[in-house]
Amino acid sequence: MENATLLHALVYNAIDGIIIMDDVGIIESINPVACKLFAYTEQEVLGNNISMLMPNGDKESNDYYLQHYKSTNQAQITGIGRELIGRTKEGYQFPFKLGVSEVKYAGRRIYAGFIHDLTKQKKDEIRLKNYASHLEELVEQRTKTLKETIKALEKSKEKVSITLEKEKALSKLKNRFLSMASHEFRTPLSTAQLSASLIEKYAEPLENPNIVKHAGKIINAVTNLTTVLNDFLYIEKLEVGKVKANLTCFDLEQLAQEITEEMQLLSKGEQQIHFSHYGVQKRIKLDQNLIKNSVINLITNAIKYSSDTSRIDFTTEINDSHCIIKVKDEGIGIPEKDQKHLFKPFFRAHNTGNIPGTGLGLNIVARYIALMEGEISYSSVIDKGTLFTLTFSNT
Repeated sequence: MENATLLHALVYNAIDGIIIMDDVGIIESINPVACKLFAYTEQEVLGNNISMLMPNGDKESNDYYLQHYKSTNQAQITGIGRELIGRTKEGYQFPFKLGVSEVKYAGRRIYAGFIHDLTKQKKDEIRLKNYASHLEELVEQRTKTLKETIKALEKSKEKVSITLEKEKALSKLKNRFLSMASHEFRTPLSTAQLSASLIEKYAEPLENPNIVKHAGKIINAVTNLTTVLNDFLYIEKLEVGKVKANLTCFDLEQLAQEITEEMQLLSKGEQQIHFSHYGVQKRIKLDQNLIKNSVINLITNAIKYSSDTSRIDFTTEINDSHCIIKVKDEGIGIPEKDQKHLFKPFFRAHNTGNIPGTGLGLNIVARYIALMEGEISYSSVIDKGTLFTLTFSNT
């Protein structure tokens, strides 16, 4: 009695629908879950064929399976879960999975049908299928877009290649012209400078200030033009890779003193160049010519952009880890908005006015320092001057 009560409780409280039927499919028992699934009351179902819970087509199939099993004992329904379509009292159809087990009880055969609602699972499958289809369409679309992009990139690459070849040709032509111009103009400029100097010398006995004045203008103009041509020549050599760092050991203090004496002769008015060396060490391994050209360029700028009575400080320092070279002036300074462009070729700050220059000097210096694996930095304040610092490793 207790076992029967326990079995009844298990059937009536199961999470899936359970239907008990005889060997011809007549329903003898149905639990509450199955009643809820098919929207029937227990009294409406008992004594009816299980086919009432299925569409007409499945009724014939279900009767066939039962008859086939009874005559052959071959399981085509029992012990095998099948997906079927159920029909509620209102005619609503839904998918479910049916598993049937044969039970021999009191000398007769009965069948227990276990019903699991597949409505949510089927919706999820449809949703997943639609999502997969959407992904396939999206992948196809993206693939198509990618192919179109690749084609466009290939066309752009061809155009860029053609443009690049033209640029290379123009660059070669420009470099050849600069090289030719620099060399071809150098001789007549030297002749003009020499002639102007001779005129100035021969005019001394005449004591004619106008001759001296105009001869000086000619010399200055020739000097400025020679500087421009030299800058172009340096750029051309850098562009074609002719300039290489030739590292040798030399006395930095001695070189700096020679540069100071040379540049003092080119200073304006009462300008004074003050040189100082810090540290016991004097020798350093760098490219002496590149260092000299870089420092001359920085001091030339300091002279050019400072007043006739200003002071220019030139210092060198060698310690255990670094070699540091500084050039500080009291000139016009560099506007803050222009500082980010300072080392670009042909760039000149907006406050340079009529002061001559090519805008190539600092670009050349930066590239020379890079060849020696050094760093160039600066600080500048308008109308208070600029400090350039060259730093090299001494390890």
